[in-house]
Amino acid sequence: MSRGVWVRFILVVGLLVGCVALAVNVKPNLGLDLRGGAQFIFEAEGTEQVPANAENVDKTLEVLRGRVDALGVAESTLARQGENRILVELPGVTNDDEAQEAEERIGSTAKLTIHEVIGTAEPDAKPAKKDNQVLPSDQGDTIEVGPTVIQGEEISGASAVQRDQSVEWVVAIDFNGKGGSTWADITGKAACNPSGDPKRRIAIVLDGEVISSPEVNTDVGCDVGIRGGSTDITGNFTSTEAKDLAALIEGGALPLELTAISDRLVGPSLGAAAIDASIEAGIIGIALTGLFIIFVYRLVGFAATLALASYALLAYAMLVGLGSTLTLPGLAGFVLAIGMAIDANVLVFERAREEYVAYPSAGLRRALAVGFNKAWSAIIDSNVTTLLAAGLLFFLGSGPIKGFGVTLSIGVIASMISALIVARVLCDLAVSSKPVEHRPAISGLSHHGQVRLWLDRKDPQLMKRRRTWLGISAAALVVAIAGIVTQGLQLGVEFTGGRQLDYSVSDEISVDQARQAVADAGFPEAVVQTADTADFTVRTGEISNTEEQRIEDELSAVGGTVEKIDDQTIGASLGDQLRNNALIAFGVAFLAQLLYLAIRFKWTFGVAAVLAMLHDVILVVGLFAWLQKPIDGIFLAAAMTIVGLSVNDTVVVFDRIRERWWGSKPEEDFTDVSNRAAVETIPRTVNTGLGSMFILAALVFLGGDSLQDFAIALLVGLVVGTFSSVVVATPLLTYFHEKWPMSRVKKEKVERTPEDSGAVV
Repeated sequence: MSRGVWVRFILVVGLLVGCVALAVNVKPNLGLDLRGGAQFIFEAEGTEQVPANAENVDKTLEVLRGRVDALGVAESTLARQGENRILVELPGVTNDDEAQEAEERIGSTAKLTIHEVIGTAEPDAKPAKKDNQVLPSDQGDTIEVGPTVIQGEEISGASAVQRDQSVEWVVAIDFNGKGGSTWADITGKAACNPSGDPKRRIAIVLDGEVISSPEVNTDVGCDVGIRGGSTDITGNFTSTEAKDLAALIEGGALPLELTAISDRLVGPSLGAAAIDASIEAGIIGIALTGLFIIFVYRLVGFAATLALASYALLAYAMLVGLGSTLTLPGLAGFVLAIGMAIDANVLVFERAREEYVAYPSAGLRRALAVGFNKAWSAIIDSNVTTLLAAGLLFFLGSGPIKGFGVTLSIGVIASMISALIVARVLCDLAVSSKPVEHRPAISGLSHHGQVRLWLDRKDPQLMKRRRTWLGISAAALVVAIAGIVTQGLQLGVEFTGGRQLDYSVSDEISVDQARQAVADAGFPEAVVQTADTADFTVRTGEISNTEEQRIEDELSAVGGTVEKIDDQTIGASLGDQLRNNALIAFGVAFLAQLLYLAIRFKWTFGVAAVLAMLHDVILVVGLFAWLQKPIDGIFLAAAMTIVGLSVNDTVVVFDRIRERWWGSKPEEDFTDVSNRAAVETIPRTVNTGLGSMFILAALVFLGGDSLQDFAIALLVGLVVGTFSSVVVATPLLTYFHEKWPMSRVKKEKVERTPEDSGAVV
């Protein structure tokens, strides 16, 4: 066994030890569904100029959303309640002090203005002019300031920084064009006064309080001013004060003033039984996946299973290290990604089998090395396209879209580390031992699997029926679109809004009993939580008073006398702006993937892959329309995962097509080459798909109501995406090639010796 293998093994052990330390010592941020948090209700107060109507309240809500994001609170819930109220839920806020602090930071008006200083004044003095103000300054004196010259909307950005390795924190402000010009004018005018003169100062006022009144530096020229469209606010800020102030300024002034009329702590939106069932399902699914991989690939399969365990550790350590929020859909996504992480290993093992069967005398280690090198291209292409989508969802999306982008990125990076570093080291160790070298069958790499052998015997000509496959896909699309048009989409409360009902009951019952009662009333998708101002709060879609009475009747059957404490209509927490942001993020992600595939392959490959992705998503949405399943935030996460699954599978097939085409003979037809490449990748597709299906099936049957729809969407998406790579993307590509052919790159055949590393694809 080489020294390099042991060095890599020690490095991997060091990496995993570091992840264990991070996972043990850093407390995870749990979402509202797992831990609960604080719930606030703000009431908007309008003026004659800006009335507190639904339109202006929605604008205020979006400013609040940006402020919550700037403060680093992830996976929060914000929704309009009634005409002039806003509901805000923050995960992880579990005591009154934290709730009070969060309320003040979120609901603050944060009206920033900039003024010229007229001079000093007595504390009780009256202003010399009507629009002037007399205010205590940050420097301990009292100053008279002139009218507002720069307002908050003339500021384009703010951030907390430390300049030139200074320990002092300042808030850096960037002005827009008009604000920058005004800033240069007033600082140039102030610079014409002698040093020490109050008129040389500029006052920066936040909510009527002077937070900074610095004197213009002596190096600023008279009537020249500070140019460049930016400046720093100083004020002996601590790190937290500077960051909070920057977040408030960045968030902007609220269109309406808000008054907090309710604050309370709420319990998790999912019950302990549902969480436990989902965890059990995940463990069972992962165990079945591991056993399946060991059964198919024997010793290297066992090494890959150990690498899967390291993937879970890596992903969790990265998540808590970045301070991301753990929610149940996010955890389910990680569980699914554990199943998908085997994809790279399956690609490598199938390639290694091909190499060993072709050159058995070269040995297992060389076959494995060639397998890793040949699979590298497909692994990188499929993961880069997924990372592109995840990055764009993070930068262009908002709310849960942004959170999913983070989760997806972490999963992809952790899976690549697991498959390409950890699994490689373990597999190298496994096949380097003398007993395995003498008995190669133990390794699992010495022969093709049964699926590949059956395909070699049958030699199916799938592309000869490409018109039939596309016809079936078109018919399925028609059925799916018909379901969407005729049945409509059952949008969840996040998209439609609904009602929030607060109840107290005379008998003591658990929240799980309350959830079951609400489900028995006909609302299994309703969110039921405990609250410190009522026994239970129920959030559901738009329901009639008769339907609401059914909820009361079912609660009274288990809880005795029921008293309705509050009844409010709530708006959509995933409103128009979030929806539009999500659509923009999806669209740009599709274009970015198309561009990447066009560069790496050819533009026809990118178009075929994107059309196959759209095909897969429409079929799943259509199925949910026919089944009248809810389209909610969890389904949105499933749809984004389906996009990743689809492009991942398609890129693997396309990578083999490109390789076969570049190495083909001049007389060979592109359609025949594509058929052979598609058939050769089917064993990888079958093994990867089955590994993931074990986990999804466990979530469907054992994961509880909260994850069943999520798992069903992914299970259908996995099946559809697997087949669409062969029966939609590949046939489309062959038709595109007939009109826009891809050039054939000639490669000279190189005879390899047993000592060759095999690092040539």
